[in-house]
Amino acid sequence: MASLWSPGIFLAHVLALLLKALPLVILAETNVYIVYMGDKLHDEPELVQESHHELLADIVGSKDAAKESILYSYKHGFSGFAAVLTKSQEKLIADFPGVVGVVRNRIISSHTTRSWDFLQVPQLVGRISMGHSGAGSIIGVMDTGIWPESKSFRDEGMAEVPSRWRGICQEGEGFNRSHCNRKIIGARWYIKGYEAEFGKLNTSDGDEFLSPRDAGGHGTHTSSTATGGLVENASFMGLAQGLARGGAPSAWLAVYKVCWATGGCAEADLLAAFDDAIFDGVDVLSVSLGSAPPLATYVEDAVAIGSFYAVAKGISVVCSAGNSGPYPQTITNTAPWVVTVAASTIDRAFPTIITLGNNQTIVGQALYTGKNVDTFHPIVYGEEIVADDSDEDSARGCASGSLNATLARGKVILCFESRSQRSNIIARRTVLEVKGVGLIFAQSPTKDVTLSLDIPCIQVDFAIGTYLLTYMESSRNPVVKFSFTKTVIGQQISPEVAFFSSRGPSSISATVLKPDIAAPGVNILASWSPAASPAIIDNEARPLDFKIESGTSMSCPHISGVVALLKAAHPKWSPAAIKSALITTASIEDEYGQKTVAEGAPHKQADPFDYGGGHVDPDRAMHPGLVFDTGTSDYIRFLCALGYNNSAISLMTRTRTRCKKSTTFLVNLNLPSITIPELKQNLTVSRTVTNVGPITSIYVARVLAPAGTRVTVEPSVLSFDSTRKKIKFKVTFCSMLRIQGRYSFGNLFWEDGIHVVRIPLIVRTVIDDFYAEI
Repeated sequence: MASLWSPGIFLAHVLALLLKALPLVILAETNVYIVYMGDKLHDEPELVQESHHELLADIVGSKDAAKESILYSYKHGFSGFAAVLTKSQEKLIADFPGVVGVVRNRIISSHTTRSWDFLQVPQLVGRISMGHSGAGSIIGVMDTGIWPESKSFRDEGMAEVPSRWRGICQEGEGFNRSHCNRKIIGARWYIKGYEAEFGKLNTSDGDEFLSPRDAGGHGTHTSSTATGGLVENASFMGLAQGLARGGAPSAWLAVYKVCWATGGCAEADLLAAFDDAIFDGVDVLSVSLGSAPPLATYVEDAVAIGSFYAVAKGISVVCSAGNSGPYPQTITNTAPWVVTVAASTIDRAFPTIITLGNNQTIVGQALYTGKNVDTFHPIVYGEEIVADDSDEDSARGCASGSLNATLARGKVILCFESRSQRSNIIARRTVLEVKGVGLIFAQSPTKDVTLSLDIPCIQVDFAIGTYLLTYMESSRNPVVKFSFTKTVIGQQISPEVAFFSSRGPSSISATVLKPDIAAPGVNILASWSPAASPAIIDNEARPLDFKIESGTSMSCPHISGVVALLKAAHPKWSPAAIKSALITTASIEDEYGQKTVAEGAPHKQADPFDYGGGHVDPDRAMHPGLVFDTGTSDYIRFLCALGYNNSAISLMTRTRTRCKKSTTFLVNLNLPSITIPELKQNLTVSRTVTNVGPITSIYVARVLAPAGTRVTVEPSVLSFDSTRKKIKFKVTFCSMLRIQGRYSFGNLFWEDGIHVVRIPLIVRTVIDDFYAEI
């Protein structure tokens, strides 16, 4: 018999010993890895943490080395840890029993006066039909922190901190326990994962705080949007003036600072925040951040993992959809257990009049209240003042470095959006660099107005831009002057889906409709951090207490506020039931009864890939009639159907899971929508509804079938009584197309004369042998 102690085995054994014995600092290049171990095996956090030390000690050589390596032990909602490891150590630990997976720590990014009036959420604190303005709910916000001195976070009239709350007020630079109150009941901050990637953060210049204090403004903005108290006479430099308030002003606020003003949020820190928030006892988590496609799998993505365990504990998790629209398959945060929010417009505009030298006037939009108004200035076209080392195409869009500084100085520059230069933000910087006095940017129509405090930046559409060119060509000395920006309400049709809002279908799970819902996210006024970059107006730095911002980061906390209202009114509803109530009662029409439009190039009638169920209707969501409920076991079956292995799924629950190989559950997950990305001939899917309306109710089905399909519902009548609260129904889709189709959209309505429960139907026909003939 040959010897088992071969030279190769001997060398491998020596290498393993060296990996364990060598100090961490002299090994190969290290990185932060997240070791994900699924559901915790102990209810005692100390025992969970000890198990992490023991596991890692087998890799790094000792418990002391393991403790030094570990940045966070995740021990409340789930089990795992973040540690500094070499690539070799990462590969060794990935093969250990009990380890679901090991993923590299990634850096992800952060994705009011009028908006709540537009949503018709009443100001009266204590109105029972709207959930007592969120009283009794705790909203956790994962963002850049909080500016506790903001008037939005005063605690007058707030109830005492609930006894069930287990969170802390973590101190740090510029922040102590006195900054928490009966409004801000908890505050934590997380930086270990961030610093492991970028090195120690220098805060000596005052641009950041090693504490929950917000230096960027984003977290203060989202927090006040969700749950800010009433602040009278709020405005941004006199614009959008009125009563500022959050959607759930009576809800408590818990702050989890996971993102930093210097840029980015580490997933290791984010998972630690999820773990703490589950332990602390929040009811709603508002997460305005994410990463762009390609999307990580659900067992590798920190938001998906953290939210899975939060939802399992009854916590609703609300996430932003991303700002990569209007292109398809750009949606992020696509897990079916979270609420993913698209951004829509409100009916407030900021018109700015441009007067030409011939006394003709045109109107654009801007956010400008500084100098350079009511004075005529020469106007030139960017394409006509090209820098020597640039080209006409770049100068047409005022790309960086494209303009001749001598010819641009003291002039208003007209620029046009182009394929290579779509951003008016870059154009404004370019004009500033060459000492221009103003920018008129012609672009695809959008209601999202770019903030410009140093020079006027007026946005117009291509038609007005072309009109300006005609004037300039016909005039010997073309000049223009600007008026001050004004605030106008009720004179533009809304809601529309914002141009920038990311669109579906999901690139990782096409049977799950994303986004789920749309909410205001364009030109939203909310509290801001005075420590953030100040406004430079008339060469004077002015700190801002309120600021206007746009993004799905702004729409996310609107839904978080509405969810807090629903939680307060219906404390026994599950996260899935609340999500269902939002989707099935949403509106797909604007305030004038026309079909909702999605901004784009060109604009189009909006569809579920733009807005999910539609635009949120908080009042109707309070009384949805029926809900589509879903639990942890359903999500586990969904993960099985996606192809994750048995051991990984088993570690997500306390019971052994044996995955079935069928993928039919992907279309049968009990969501308040039906998405069939590959309809070949006939397909029957099932759903189960729960009655949350009158005990005795009869609902009748009505179908608007997607184009090219025939849809039948069985049974077509649902009768509920005191003994029958849940009913299963089946929907059969039959393709009438004999060619490869594109997505088409319809709706299934369940109606009882009072409630209209609408679920979107999304279908794409495919042909079995379509590619075989190519």
